[in-house]
Amino acid sequence: MPEEIIRSLTVDGLRYGYRLLPRDPAAGGTRTTEPVLVIGGALQGMFGWPQMDDHLGPVADVVTADLPGMGSADPLPPGPSAPVLRAAVTGIIDDLGASRINLFGFSYGAAIAFGCARHDPRRVARLVLGGVPTHIGEDQRAYWLRATQALERGDAEGFASQAADGLMCLDPERHVHRRELARRYVRRSFLHALAHSEHAAASLRRALGDRPDFSGGLSGVPALVFAGEHDTVTPPELQREFAGTIEGSRFLTLPESDHWVVLERSDEVADLVTRFFTDQPLGPDPVTRLPHQTQGTRAEQPARSAPGMCRVPGPQLSRGAEVTPEESTPASPPPPRFAHTAYGTGAGSGRVSRGRTR
Repeated sequence: MPEEIIRSLTVDGLRYGYRLLPRDPAAGGTRTTEPVLVIGGALQGMFGWPQMDDHLGPVADVVTADLPGMGSADPLPPGPSAPVLRAAVTGIIDDLGASRINLFGFSYGAAIAFGCARHDPRRVARLVLGGVPTHIGEDQRAYWLRATQALERGDAEGFASQAADGLMCLDPERHVHRRELARRYVRRSFLHALAHSEHAAASLRRALGDRPDFSGGLSGVPALVFAGEHDTVTPPELQREFAGTIEGSRFLTLPESDHWVVLERSDEVADLVTRFFTDQPLGPDPVTRLPHQTQGTRAEQPARSAPGMCRVPGPQLSRGAEVTPEESTPASPPPPRFAHTAYGTGAGSGRVSRGRTR
């Protein structure tokens, strides 16, 4: 396997960096794609995505990053962060020497990825967004305020427990695969970040207090949005509604998982992302496209219940007017099974300087 490369960059005087795992030419295969940049949640830095290395490594250069405010990077200054983060992503693309990349954003990272695609769609070949926090209610904000108050009292253990629980579905009536394992991992991740990064607490407060902008829609970029069927941060039906504002997008729910679907269903997510970025079928049935949904208009909803959707033998495709099946070719191994919706066609600032390869 090729050796990873760590690059250091700056944007507006802020130090940040990225990790590049070059595609392994010995992996063989005929399907290759543009470099893939993975942007995770507030605590998911450049070393937190080994499953992506395994699945994407044979088909693409895999890039993970500590953007400003994340991991080992400098903290974000006061004021709007979106322009700085977009410029940081653009700096990575330029430093790679790539004209376009595939972009995967999860949770907090979904807002950054979506903003980058809207700001400069020419640089994004394909877009995947998971666990998209499009709607954060006031009750959730009050919960996070109580959690950060524990942190301000110096109660890191209490904060980590509350933070982990607040991002998970703990309803015993809803089965979540590897729930306790994911819960312990998330809690330890919070504690590790607080202990090893002097600005982790400030970064967490900022991430939890941000109100990301998912308005305005998007066109010209092939996009996939996915959610865990029991996501309690933003319910899947609201993430599905958001997906309807992206021209030509597809939406999937993954069974027996919540907001931390990337941990609970790590292999399935990595396989799904790899298939989308290499233009392979996402399910065994032909893809069905629905008319493009204008922003603020809810697409036709299945009868609430994500649990019922995922217990049938294959993907559930929501159908609307003017349904047009697309041809799809069989893939090997067979793709995982998801609840599946697809949508049809409708109508920064910052200066980056580069460091050396280490």
